[in-house]
Amino acid sequence: MIRDTLEDEGILLYGALKWLILACLTGALAGGAVGGFLILLDKSAEAVSELPAWRYALIPAGLLASCYCVRLLSPESEGHGTEKVLEDIHFRAAKIPFNVVPGKLLSTLFTLAPGGIVGTEGPSVQIGAGLMSAAARLLRLRPDERKKLVICGASAALSAVFGAPIAGAVFGIEVLFVGEMFYAVLLPSVLSSIASYFVCLKLGVPYAVYSLTIPEPSLGLLFWCAAAAVFFAAVCIFHIEFTAAVGRAFKKLSVPVPIKSLIASGIILSVVAAGGGGFLGQGEQSVSAVLSGIPVVWYAFALKSLLMAVTLSGGGSGGVLTPTFCVGAAAGALFAETFGLDVAFFGALGFVGCVAGCVNTPIAAIFLATELFGASVAPFAGCVCALCYVLSGHRSLYPTQILVRPKSSAFVLADPKNRESWKTKRKRICVSFFRFAGRRKKTRRQ
Repeated sequence: MIRDTLEDEGILLYGALKWLILACLTGALAGGAVGGFLILLDKSAEAVSELPAWRYALIPAGLLASCYCVRLLSPESEGHGTEKVLEDIHFRAAKIPFNVVPGKLLSTLFTLAPGGIVGTEGPSVQIGAGLMSAAARLLRLRPDERKKLVICGASAALSAVFGAPIAGAVFGIEVLFVGEMFYAVLLPSVLSSIASYFVCLKLGVPYAVYSLTIPEPSLGLLFWCAAAAVFFAAVCIFHIEFTAAVGRAFKKLSVPVPIKSLIASGIILSVVAAGGGGFLGQGEQSVSAVLSGIPVVWYAFALKSLLMAVTLSGGGSGGVLTPTFCVGAAAGALFAETFGLDVAFFGALGFVGCVAGCVNTPIAAIFLATELFGASVAPFAGCVCALCYVLSGHRSLYPTQILVRPKSSAFVLADPKNRESWKTKRKRICVSFFRFAGRRKKTRRQ
């Protein structure tokens, strides 16, 4: 008995030490690569912003360059980035071609530097995961170990982008499945995220520091948080469905890809002509303004959603989560202004609430709130993120997530064997209840 226990502990210790080394190396490599990418992107965007007004003409040129860069260097790097990595992990044993790394890096630079409305987290995840997939091949790791190493690379990349190592680690393991977490990779994911964060700090990657005043908890404030969560869930549904609808509309256009890029550029430049360039890029300035208590126009969240969808549909390359921060913060500001509440506080709740609802990662969103805004925001963020996650329904900005368990016990999977299906159906007891309620209503009318 004692011998078996000691052997079990020895196996666990060996595994922990092995993944301690692999995870730290992953954090250093992926964090260094993503940190360098973020610094290069920041310098490029700064250089473009110093040009005269004709710099807006670089937007269509950037979309076209991104489009051809993907086509020539790496067709696998088309899209957001994160959803491709999820697909590779689930269906290709985490085998990611190395040419994805330079292809994604260049196409995102061409998109974001001129002002394309996408994020950095998707390309960063694809870069980190692509590097670690190549490393796993060099080390000749088993398929299950390769998956773990690729997830560590993705977590390290998210940590580098967010500047929040624990949120990045939890996001990396929570985003894979809806309704279940991949705990087997929790330890290496946390270690790689922490290593990546310190590497990025040493490289000088700039991270925003938010100074937020958190009110004292009260029943009244919790009521407003719950009400805000219902509104944020509606915004999440709009954001997901609208992004998908714009993508479908562009796919139906029977015109060459360069024409689609020009159409997308025309829409973006029309917004610039009407209201300036404030909505271009990832939206860091808008988020910072909201979290400083400065209100934004009421339609800001919808316009940001439109511009992100158009950029991606027009051949742009980049993530969807960073613009979603802006969508959520703008939604929080709108809610606060409507009811005379604190713009900064509800902007912060919208920021994390829309992360929980749009990509089904409520636990990572709560960690993100505490790391960015302080531990005192936890009860409010927990309430908002949990409600947003449930009320946003069975949908996601990442369609390659796998729905393992529906969000309510009232539903079951319509096709459990189909890992790609997000279809659910009500349980019989719920169907019977609704039919019974309908019959009672009909009887009363008669």
